[in-house]
Amino acid sequence: MSTLRLLQFTDTHLYGSAMESLRGVQTLPALKRALACARMRDWPVDAMLVSGDIVQDDPAGYAHFRKLFADFGVPVLCVPGNHDDPNVMRRALAGKPFVLGGFMDMAAWRIVLLDSVVAGSAAGKLSAAALVELDRALASAPHRHVMVCLHHHPVAMDSRWLDQVGLENGEELLAVLDKHRNVRAVTWGHVHQAFDSLRKGVRLLATPSTCAQFMPHTEQFAVDSRPPAYRTFELKADGTFVTEVVWIDRERAAGTPRAGSSAA
Repeated sequence: MSTLRLLQFTDTHLYGSAMESLRGVQTLPALKRALACARMRDWPVDAMLVSGDIVQDDPAGYAHFRKLFADFGVPVLCVPGNHDDPNVMRRALAGKPFVLGGFMDMAAWRIVLLDSVVAGSAAGKLSAAALVELDRALASAPHRHVMVCLHHHPVAMDSRWLDQVGLENGEELLAVLDKHRNVRAVTWGHVHQAFDSLRKGVRLLATPSTCAQFMPHTEQFAVDSRPPAYRTFELKADGTFVTEVVWIDRERAAGTPRAGSSAA
């Protein structure tokens, strides 16, 4: 396996009811459309990555998620978000193909999964233990390229209200990453919008939601009109990668092959 192909889905916000909506979007049908689009234009893949807020404070939503993702035949790497209960999530998604926490080695890459949830808070924080485990995961893979995945954004998004509920100790996370030369990317959810930046050679990426999006660069909360989305990754053996945000309605309407990718 010279190139590792991943798909990232995030902020699915599922409910127990199949027809519940979040900010005007029915979350389960929207996720099904995203998965159908991915199967049509991006298959096959080696793994799927889901970066939090799987449910909208409703544990019954995990049953829908499990049913949808269990039969793809690839590992499903998951981190919790602020609308998830990590303990309930671990019980609901126990066993293959789901991977919760820790890290997974595939091809030339290590994918590290971080839990940034703080109970009762929309903001996140990495515990001291999580930072130690991250440091160990990076140090023990000197010959692998690493992508770190979490829910909360560790850097400012230029949005006053949203940056109040980001990762409270983002600088501590970045300090750990700065100690190691094998980190290639950090990716997160939570922000319901796309983001792509470069810091000290590490690509920083946010992926839009499979349901409603937030308006970027706003002082106050506002919903964007952009459609549901997911992100593709092609992680190469030399540590470079190609990534693309796929906006569902446009892709389903166009039926076009992969385009508009960005490389690192």
